[in-house]
Amino acid sequence: MQILFWILTGVLAYLLGSIPFGFLIAKSRGVDVRTVGSKNIGATNVFRTVGKGPGIATFALDMGKGFCAAFFLPRLLAFAFWGIHGWNATGFEPLNLFAGACAIIGHNWTCFLGFKGGKGIATSAGLLLGLSPLGVLIALVAWVVTFVTTRYVSVASIIAAIVLGGAVWPLHLGKEGAWFAAALTLLALVAIWKHRSNIARLRAGTESQFSFGKKKG
Repeated sequence: MQILFWILTGVLAYLLGSIPFGFLIAKSRGVDVRTVGSKNIGATNVFRTVGKGPGIATFALDMGKGFCAAFFLPRLLAFAFWGIHGWNATGFEPLNLFAGACAIIGHNWTCFLGFKGGKGIATSAGLLLGLSPLGVLIALVAWVVTFVTTRYVSVASIIAAIVLGGAVWPLHLGKEGAWFAAALTLLALVAIWKHRSNIARLRAGTESQFSFGKKKG
């Protein structure tokens, strides 16, 4: 039963994460976001190529995928399997982290778009909001400071991931343990790895700075 429970949690979390909100929102506006701008289905490209409202909606929904997968999904399934005692059970951290990671995998490699997706920043932020809210706050401050200074979303995201990867150790080492901090650091490293094309453009001097002006087609 436990194995079935974990498998079902992982599959449902992956499918939840695989919902390509950026693609669907842009498509509803007549734009295939995979063919414009950076060709990424994430919030930044939707913001730039479709508009502010669609971009913000994409970010919120992608973040919601990570939060719901990490915080609500395991508890709802536990309630379905074992009733109120399952819902109130403690020690959900491994399962929550597993579910959130599956959602990130779904976002980054969605089965609905040929296993090509986004970079997972918003979905990772949702996972962390459910499991390490203080870590999210620290990473958010790092993101805002870097973004205001550089106007590069990619640089801000990379710096936030680096800061988060270090911050989770003092925040969680004494409570959940080294495995939890190490897992969150690994997720931060995956986020950085997903930005390798941005890093290449930064080195070449061709990465685009963010503008709040008129959207780019």
